[in-house]
Amino acid sequence: MSRSQASDAPPTLEDMVRAACVLEVRARKAGNVHPFRDFSNLTYGDFVVSADAIAPILARASKAGVGRTILDAVAATNERVGRNTNLGIVLLLAPLASVPAGVRLTDGIGAVLGRLTRDDADLAYRAIRLAQPGGLGVVDEEDVTRPPTGTLLEVMRLAAGRDLIARQYAENFALVLEFGLPYLSRVEDFPRYWEPAIVGLQLELLARHPDSLIVRKCGPEIAAEASGRAEAVLNAAQPGTRRAQNALHEFDRWLRVEGNRRNPGTTADLIAAVLFAAFRDGGLPVIPAP
Repeated sequence: MSRSQASDAPPTLEDMVRAACVLEVRARKAGNVHPFRDFSNLTYGDFVVSADAIAPILARASKAGVGRTILDAVAATNERVGRNTNLGIVLLLAPLASVPAGVRLTDGIGAVLGRLTRDDADLAYRAIRLAQPGGLGVVDEEDVTRPPTGTLLEVMRLAAGRDLIARQYAENFALVLEFGLPYLSRVEDFPRYWEPAIVGLQLELLARHPDSLIVRKCGPEIAAEASGRAEAVLNAAQPGTRRAQNALHEFDRWLRVEGNRRNPGTTADLIAAVLFAAFRDGGLPVIPAP
């Protein structure tokens, strides 16, 4: 528990970051790590430690700058857990956390993105190389193995067609702020129903947007199949239908085959960003990390 929560003070930005990261991994989402399902190389505890590592760094993003925050957060994670647990989360939260206090994210994110520099891109590239994300591959323009020639916004725009996180930069975080934030803000009694709300958000996102990590690791056909299966689970949960829970369990099993190769990790990163936005601007109470 943080100092602010212990004294019943309003939650700080650090509290919001930590709670968003921990609540995302606490939810028993299909195909992801959660308290009852680890991967062979990643555990629930790794993600909790990672949240503790990055929260104070992201809380200073408006002063440190987006690129420096990304690199420092990834370096802190690497030092604490020795593997990539949260690169996507850091890439998403650094610009959001940089919006000045008192300015709504939807009003301020454009200015933050517009101020990004080539130095921000260089620092972010260094962070990506340090994290060594799976299935990254090589591209012709602005590959992370070479120094960037454009600003962080410019290089993200080049990648927007193949990566949902890059697309957030290119589209002023529309998926986070115009879809995810309103979705969670409509949840009644969030402290009680946070888990089904997060699971539902995962399915809604997956059904509409093939997961970038699945695309990189398994190809676009498998990613499209994952989206179709997510939509089928949502259809099973519609009024007048039955066996929605069985459909969700089957989807979970399908995602976890071949050593969790179909892990929808990018969708999980987006959920963490949505939770942060909902805590900051959506009126949702911050649920303290256990």
